[in-house]
Amino acid sequence: MKKQWGIGLSVVALAAALTGCGGGTGTTPTTAAGTTSASVPAESSAPVGTSSSPVPAGAAELKTASSAAGQIVVDAKGMSVYFFTKDVKDSGTSACTGACIAAWPPVLTESAAPAVEGVTGTVGTISTPEGKKQVTINGLPVYYYVKDKAAGDITGQGVGNVWYLVDPAGGMVQAAAGGY
Repeated sequence: MKKQWGIGLSVVALAAALTGCGGGTGTTPTTAAGTTSASVPAESSAPVGTSSSPVPAGAAELKTASSAAGQIVVDAKGMSVYFFTKDVKDSGTSACTGACIAAWPPVLTESAAPAVEGVTGTVGTISTPEGKKQVTINGLPVYYYVKDKAAGDITGQGVGNVWYLVDPAGGMVQAAAGGY
C-alpha cells in the first residue's frame, strides 16, 4: 500500500512541475543573488538524467541541426535547446525557477563565451542563483526539456504555448513541428 502512495505522489509532483512551466502564472522572475562568476564546478551541458561528459576542449558547445521544425540550435551532443516566452530579453535572470527547473533544466557552460558552430545569434551567459553560468542566445536563457531523451528529439516544441525551439539566428521557432 505504501508503494502505491509513493508512486502516486511522484506522479502528482511531476504533473505539478510540468504544469507550473506550461503557461498561466506558474513562474515568476527572480533576481540572481550576486552576479560574479567565481570558480564554478565542472558541469556538463547534457540534460539532467542523461549520461554526461564534458564537451571536449575546442569543440562547439552549441551548433545547428536539421529537425522536423527546420534548422534549430542543439548542444554538442545534439540535444535540442528551447526558449521560454516568460523570460525577459537582457534581464540577466531566468523566469524558470522552482519546480520549472525540474522539467526544463538550464543549458550550462563553464565558459563566458561558449563556442558555437553555425549559430549566428549572439551567445553569452547569465549567472544562475547557484552561481553557475546559463547559456543565452540574443539575451534570452536557453533550456533543455527532460522528455527529450535522444539527440534530435523536439518534444518540448510548443509545450504550454510558452516553450519554443531556437533557430540559428536566435529566434523562436513557433511553427508546429511535424511528427512529434
